[in-house]
Amino acid sequence: MKKTPLYKAHEKLNARLVEFAGYMMPVYYTSITAEHKAVRNSVGLFDVSHMGEVFVKGEKALDFVQQITVNDASTLFPGRVQYSAMCLENGGIVDDLLVYRLADDEFMLVINASNIDKDFTWMQKNNTFGVELNNESDEYALIAVQGPNSRTLIEKVFGTEFPMEYYHFVKHSYNGMDFIISRTGYTGELGYELYFKGDEAFSCGLWDKLFELGADLGVQAAGLGARDSLRLEMGFCLYGNDIDETTHPLEAGLGWITKLKKPAFNGKEAIVSAKEAGLKRKLVPLVTEEKSFPRHGYEVESDGKKIGYITSGTVSPVLEKGIALAYIETEYAKEGAVVNFIVRGKGTPASITKLPFIKK
Repeated sequence: MKKTPLYKAHEKLNARLVEFAGYMMPVYYTSITAEHKAVRNSVGLFDVSHMGEVFVKGEKALDFVQQITVNDASTLFPGRVQYSAMCLENGGIVDDLLVYRLADDEFMLVINASNIDKDFTWMQKNNTFGVELNNESDEYALIAVQGPNSRTLIEKVFGTEFPMEYYHFVKHSYNGMDFIISRTGYTGELGYELYFKGDEAFSCGLWDKLFELGADLGVQAAGLGARDSLRLEMGFCLYGNDIDETTHPLEAGLGWITKLKKPAFNGKEAIVSAKEAGLKRKLVPLVTEEKSFPRHGYEVESDGKKIGYITSGTVSPVLEKGIALAYIETEYAKEGAVVNFIVRGKGTPASITKLPFIKK
């Protein structure tokens, strides 16, 4: 079982540690709800060093990224980030990812921890462009600083201003260490990601510094539990739950990142065919007034007919209501329609609503 460079910091905070994607990771420190609200109201720190970083370099780096991803990477310039996905030829999603353009001939692809080996093997298989591929996932530490006070905190720590726009990044040096500092986020709040090749001593020192200078801001450590409830309130997909190799981007509501007008890319023909034939199912947001916890895998019914299943669900700490994402047959996927998810044989009514569940 792998441990991130921040493992001792988690032990020091008495985190509840669990196995996740081959790592021992904190699921919570105090409580999921408290950590969730800290991020919504002030600032929280996440250790996400388990995420993968693959570097693509070479004359045809852009051509390679264009071929394996569904978004249009040609619109990127150094300092710009893009949310995208990689698909199989049948349109199934290999992974969703962030694409960082580091230079004209170099990209960093940030991939999900559980998919690192699979993704890298798949990239190598699709490297018909002669680009250099380096999987440096085990070398990088990554701290996500999320919440309304996140910019204030990182500017106090690094001693400089970071006025960057959403989905941009800068390179920065701090105590002799090179950083990539980006503003993306998976919580719906203002947030920043700190990428660096730090050992245990440096990583824990930076973590402690963030806590020290964030004390007056109410900074809290936040685990995977809060990360999941925060992203679900915004309707962000989680690979392995809401998207995987059996789903394609259009039915998952990711048409906005799927640029069908760009030249050929992996899965394009299958996705175009699915669009022309008409989507058979859609990922929809559900909200219930009942005190029932919608869970992954629960069946969804309408008038006694099974029409789909829940992919992600929780009780929103902000709304104090059950919220979920579910794939259901397209004919039932109308905003305002009421369906039932089945809990121990009993139907719980839920309405199809709009994303995000909470308005920012």
